[in-house]
Amino acid sequence: MGTFDENLNIVTRELGVSAAVEGTAVKISGEAESAALAARVLDGILKLIRAGESVDKTRIVYCIELAREGNLDDIEQVMSGVVAITFRGKQIKCKTVGQKKYVDAIKNNTVVFGVGPAGTGKTYLAVCLAVSAYKGKQVEKIILTRPAVEAGEKLGFLPGDLQTKVDPYLRPLYDALQELFGMETYGRLMEKGVIEVAPLAYMRGRTLSNAFVILDEAQNTTVEQMKMFLTRMGDGSKMVVNGDVTQIDLPDGRRSGLKHAVNVLKNVEGVGVVTLTAQDVVRHPMVMRIVRAYERDAARREAAREERRKK
Repeated sequence: MGTFDENLNIVTRELGVSAAVEGTAVKISGEAESAALAARVLDGILKLIRAGESVDKTRIVYCIELAREGNLDDIEQVMSGVVAITFRGKQIKCKTVGQKKYVDAIKNNTVVFGVGPAGTGKTYLAVCLAVSAYKGKQVEKIILTRPAVEAGEKLGFLPGDLQTKVDPYLRPLYDALQELFGMETYGRLMEKGVIEVAPLAYMRGRTLSNAFVILDEAQNTTVEQMKMFLTRMGDGSKMVVNGDVTQIDLPDGRRSGLKHAVNVLKNVEGVGVVTLTAQDVVRHPMVMRIVRAYERDAARREAAREERRKK
């Protein structure tokens, strides 16, 4: 039920029903369709709890979304399989159906494009799979990279050399690695060069063999940079390319390498493309609402442009 029945209140508020707790039973009142939907949501939440999963506001909202679409049975897919285990022994699992598809695509393809909004776990899950591949001796190195394109800020104003300047942009990758390996092991692997974190420009002219390579924030690559990166692949390597095409920081007129690559390579054997949506946001439920609002605004603007073209 949550503290002061806050979890139950989310269900009743979202679905327009009322609920009363009677001993170990919950009595739901409201329109027949809404009440039946609420009962299915509670059943889905119970499945999560019985599987040992934690239940928070985000999970509850997600169960409601799935129930509305008639896909609540998919919640059982999400719970199956552990993606990685942190150095403290915590199991990392997928939290949404979209995340499960993304993880399966990485396991089954050589190159995977993960496209979706912030908060969908693209980077974190890719790093988890990279660490699992290294621990399982499937690869010898983990290489993490991203283009040094600023979101409205200038690298030149930051102190230090180029590596120091790009460190803030790579912080999410460092944090994930430290959680999975532990600080001591992480530091040792960095010193040995087993883990390499570098700007995309450092990839030019190299062949990346026996490595799990992750390109983050790929929406800010140019077409030429993306082609350069993808052609660095050597034997025994796997590449994951992540980005959010709604947050492109390239100068006006420059085409995003991520959008171009997804269009060109989507039907190539060994390449997987997974699109995550607002429904896959696993941060605060407010993030999901914000992403949806921006998606609606983008759809309105696209419809207006289409209308002007017709005129």
